Amino acid sequence: MESFLNKLKDITTFIFDVDGVLTDGSVFVAENGEQSRAFNIKDGYAIQLAVKCGYQVCVISGSRSKSAVYRLNSLGVTDVYMGTHTKTERLKVYLEEKATHASNVLYMGDDIPDLGAMHLAGLPTCPADAVEEIKAASQYVSPYAGGKGCARDVIEKVLKIQGKWMSEQAYSW
Repeated sequence: MESFLNKLKDITTFIFDVDGVLTDGSVFVAENGEQSRAFNIKDGYAIQLAVKCGYQVCVISGSRSKSAVYRLNSLGVTDVYMGTHTKTERLKVYLEEKATHASNVLYMGDDIPDLGAMHLAGLPTCPADAVEEIKAASQYVSPYAGGKGCARDVIEKVLKIQGKWMSEQAYSW
């Protein structure tokens, strides 16, 4: 646990998957074929706070959900990569573009497509209901399931250890 806590001190970048991390993985399909997902408001609060506090927040997802992009943009997340077939390659390009070292990245994924990117990130994490292969690759398994506060959990831990959780930015939405 101490190694995990030490790594939190160096995190500057959060990278999340959408389905199964920022949502519970459910996809609601209307009769017209339109799909929708439910996002957790507490995860949203923590994400927008991380952005306000100067952290890089990025989403890399295989999904093509326009509503997810809208939600993330409304939280201040501008680095949203949807329809990504190879998350590891997208992460490598992102790190190069942002001049960010992998050791400063906390990545949260839940299923096999996240595995390569998790091996690249300095701090691989996952929700409580991630598949076993992802849990085995994670240095931290949140006690919260996907879409049920796991993103808030890791963001809050980083901000608290870095002394930014109850900052001035915390009081405005």
